[in-house]
Amino acid sequence: EYGRSNAHHRRSVAASLVQGVYILERDRQLKREHPIALAPPWWEFFHFKLLRQLVDDADHCTFGAIYEYRPPTPHGHQSLDASPRYVIAFRGTLTKAESFARDVELDLHIIRNGLHETSRFEIAIQAVRNMVASVGDSNVWLAGHSLGAAMAMLAGKTMAKNGTFVPAFLFNSPFLSAPIERIKDKRVKHGIRIASSVITAGLAFASQADSRSVATDPFAALSSWVPCVFVNPGDPICSEYVGYFEHRKKMDEIGIGAIEKLATQNSLGGLLMSAMGRDSEALHLIPSAVLAVNLSPAQDFKEAHGIHQWWRPDLQLQSNIYKYT
Repeated sequence: EYGRSNAHHRRSVAASLVQGVYILERDRQLKREHPIALAPPWWEFFHFKLLRQLVDDADHCTFGAIYEYRPPTPHGHQSLDASPRYVIAFRGTLTKAESFARDVELDLHIIRNGLHETSRFEIAIQAVRNMVASVGDSNVWLAGHSLGAAMAMLAGKTMAKNGTFVPAFLFNSPFLSAPIERIKDKRVKHGIRIASSVITAGLAFASQADSRSVATDPFAALSSWVPCVFVNPGDPICSEYVGYFEHRKKMDEIGIGAIEKLATQNSLGGLLMSAMGRDSEALHLIPSAVLAVNLSPAQDFKEAHGIHQWWRPDLQLQSNIYKYT
């Protein structure tokens, strides 16, 4: 039994179901079928059933899966109410030949804020919309790692913009920024962040000056969506989330929160894309989150970025809730 109150169990289940997608694709590549397939234990152990695989239209690789929770002996409705009925999980980049080229292509779309324009995301968001329409948003969880976390993040944001808030577990989600978080001197780090915020806010204000949108707050519609974001400070791909939320809090404390409020909603890359007339969605910018930081030391980048860390029972996690107001 893993109720919503058991944060360690929820995190472990979500991470394991994402790992199941990684192994599904490896099973496919290596032609491992029942009874030698290695993927099923990753969901069967937690009493899930694989309902459907999500397949990329370009290279036919498996990039996601929809699972249904099938408890062995449900005690009334209580155990179902405390657990997700369905989980939609997305894997990250696989460095194997059959899927690597397409995965890297998607990674490049993230860098240029264009993941929302890809056919893989279209398949993913359609699956999410269909499942939510069938069973309701409270019965569905989203989960993803790395590139898969970016997919889940974008799907969650897309649903939230229409008032549907789907719980999400995002592991090592990409945050595209200069690695300011790695600077040791706190004063230098804070000074760079303030300068960056002022520049970003100024450009955002200038780009909106000729439109009515300056009076609107695009984050307000998303603020009630509070995904669980799991980051490792030793992973430069996701570590900037730590500074992103902490800096917003500090700017409020020193009385210049209005600048940061505008800066928080924009990225320099996104503003440049917009200035060039390109449709841009900076998917890493979110108003609210439960940010869980793994403080356990990592030996190398592979360990800091890997999915395996998130089901370890000895994790040193520091969690904070950030709500946008």
